[in-house]
Amino acid sequence: MLKRYFHKTLIEAGCDEAGRGCLAGPVTAAAVVLPKNFSNRKLNDSKQLSHDDRLELREVIQQKALAYAVCFIDHTDIDRFNILQASFMAMHGALDQLAIRPELLLIDGNRFRPYRDIPHQCIIQGDGLYMSIAAASILAKTYRDEHMVQLHQQYPHYGWHTNKGYPTNCHRQGIAEHGTSPYHRLSFQLLPQPQQGLLFEAAD
Repeated sequence: MLKRYFHKTLIEAGCDEAGRGCLAGPVTAAAVVLPKNFSNRKLNDSKQLSHDDRLELREVIQQKALAYAVCFIDHTDIDRFNILQASFMAMHGALDQLAIRPELLLIDGNRFRPYRDIPHQCIIQGDGLYMSIAAASILAKTYRDEHMVQLHQQYPHYGWHTNKGYPTNCHRQGIAEHGTSPYHRLSFQLLPQPQQGLLFEAAD
C-alpha cells in the first residue's frame, strides 16, 4: 500500500512525467492533488500496471482527485531546450493548470526546477511510494500513450502503437528504412552510431 501523503496537513500535488527516453513524440507530465483520505489498493507506479489497470485507475483518479492536469511539451522544444528542461517545463505546465494551489510538490526523481514559491520534495522512485505521484504517473503515461497511438495512424512505419516512441528494434528499423518523421527528436541518437550516416542519407 502506497503512502497517502508526505505531510499531514499541507495540500500536496504529486508530479511525474512520461516519455523522457523516447525517440519521438512529446514528453508528458501530470500533477495530481488527492484527498488525504484517498485509498486504492491497486494504485501503483504506472510501469508496474497493465494497460487495462492503468485506464481503470485513470478514471478513478479523475473522479476522486481534488485537482489534476496534464501537459505536453513537444519534440521541437525537447530539441531546443534538452529533455531534462523539457520535463521540468511539462511539470510546470501541469501545475499551472491546477484548479487548487498546492502548498507542497512531491516530485518523482532526484531533480526539479523550483516552481514559483512552492516548496518541493524530490523522491527517487516516488511513483512507487506515494499515491499522488503514482496517480500522476498513470495520467502522464496513459495520455501520452494515446497520443502516440494517434500519431501512429499518420506514420505507421515506426510501430508507435506498440512501442509508444521508445527505442525498440522495430522503431529503429523503421527509421533506418524510412528516415525520420516530423515528430522525431533530432537531438537524440536515433540509430546506433555506424548506421547514423545512413539515416541522414535516407532523410535527404
